Amino acid sequence: MASPLRGSVTRTLLAAAAGGLAVLAFAPFSLSPIALLSLALLCGLLNGTTTRAGFLIGWGFGIGLMGFGIFWIRISLNQYGNMAPWLAYLMTALLVIVAALYYGIAGALTARLGRGSRIGGPLLAFPAAWVLTEWLRGWLFTGFPWLTIGHTQIDSPPAGFAPLVGVYGISLLLALSGGLLWGLVSWRGRSRYVAAAGLGLIWLVGAALRGLEWTEPDGASFRATLAQANIPQSLKWDPAARLSHLRAYRTLTRAHWDSNLILWPETAVPDYLHEVRDTFIRPLAEEARARNTELVFGIPIMDLETRRYFNGLLSIGTAEALYRKRHLVPFGEFIPFKDWLGPLARAFEVPMSGFSAGAAPRPLLRVGQHLAGVSICYEDVFPAEVRQALPEAAYLINVSNDAWFGDSLAPHQHLEMARMRALENGRWLLRATNTGVSAILDHRGGIVGTVPLFARGTFSAEVQPRRGATPFAHLGNRPVIGLALLMLAIAVIYRGRRKPPATGGTAGTAKAQRTQSPYSLNH
Repeated sequence: MASPLRGSVTRTLLAAAAGGLAVLAFAPFSLSPIALLSLALLCGLLNGTTTRAGFLIGWGFGIGLMGFGIFWIRISLNQYGNMAPWLAYLMTALLVIVAALYYGIAGALTARLGRGSRIGGPLLAFPAAWVLTEWLRGWLFTGFPWLTIGHTQIDSPPAGFAPLVGVYGISLLLALSGGLLWGLVSWRGRSRYVAAAGLGLIWLVGAALRGLEWTEPDGASFRATLAQANIPQSLKWDPAARLSHLRAYRTLTRAHWDSNLILWPETAVPDYLHEVRDTFIRPLAEEARARNTELVFGIPIMDLETRRYFNGLLSIGTAEALYRKRHLVPFGEFIPFKDWLGPLARAFEVPMSGFSAGAAPRPLLRVGQHLAGVSICYEDVFPAEVRQALPEAAYLINVSNDAWFGDSLAPHQHLEMARMRALENGRWLLRATNTGVSAILDHRGGIVGTVPLFARGTFSAEVQPRRGATPFAHLGNRPVIGLALLMLAIAVIYRGRRKPPATGGTAGTAKAQRTQSPYSLNH
């Protein structure tokens, strides 16, 4: 007989493999069914385990997922963040280990509330614990919602639920589907048919919802152009190269003055606004105004009174408007607990890492005759923040600089999340990045066209402003989190009312052996 410790270690290693495999469900691989299979396997591995073993199994899954999915962070720390290679690898590994703890908590809750229950674990505790810990990871300590499992379904039937319940709602349904798939394999008799029916219902309803329109066109379309100059991150802040950077964007722009809107990436102008207003911004604004074109671009902003500076987005043309980034990247745009970290904080010093957060109550920017819902870089990975621009925003804008992460999975994963924001809110989204992937997305999250990675170029398309708001834009994550808490409460009550399994007697033991599923991992 295998020892409990050996069984726990085996399950944890299998869970880590399942987590690593789940990365293939995200962009650029986009093998979305793998997400369902990985969750079903995790659910099965948690079946019948102790709370401690459940934590280790969940933690193992998280280490596999995060280890393969976000290890590109080392590129920004080492190559562009002036951090020694060994320290960059160490800090990335620590982030992976800490982020994986959320999955450990989900595993412990599932094991504790579902042990001995055929239904309570897979159909109540597992999906509820999964989505609650995913959501918690998305806001605790400023939040890190990368690799939220619901994003994998952007091109699959469950995407139909996005305008209703957002990406966390899809995560809940996907985890529930994983539990049902595990039941379909491991249960017997009538329960197997119920699992098949539940699984089919979720995916059929999702497919049907994809055909619904939640918002409507608002006036005439306009022509928009994305400009991507493909400036290497190693040169972006080089004072000697700044003039050539500005010339590159101006050249790309002057070829598209026939567009109504031209969008440049985050910090496309690598100087403070007050330093280049007279020499560059004002002449460019006059040129745009003469051609009835709106020009929007990223630029750092210095408050000359307080000496604080901000990551900004400026709109010029028929009128000037400014947005200051509200949600900053820890250790990238600001150093949390800087006084406490002491010398260690200096290891995180990267160019432009002392930004302050903007104080705008909502992420809106006036661009010509429309209000746009705007986000800078990392802000578009937070569904609750992007939806704050609705219903006033006629479309969405995101500017980013994914050059920090080189030729890795990060730019593709980031685009996938932007697609989900467009779908959740029923709005077109224009996304300009420094080195790619720049893209125009329609209100269903579909890719209209792109400027690929590491290419200098432009892309233009007709963009349709829209009005109205999806149910998710109105209600946000509240319905999903409320439902998950209710499911968790029911699992607690259900577990409390269950009778302990009968013990003693060879007859009872023999009966249990006869009725135990041959697919159970408890052998």
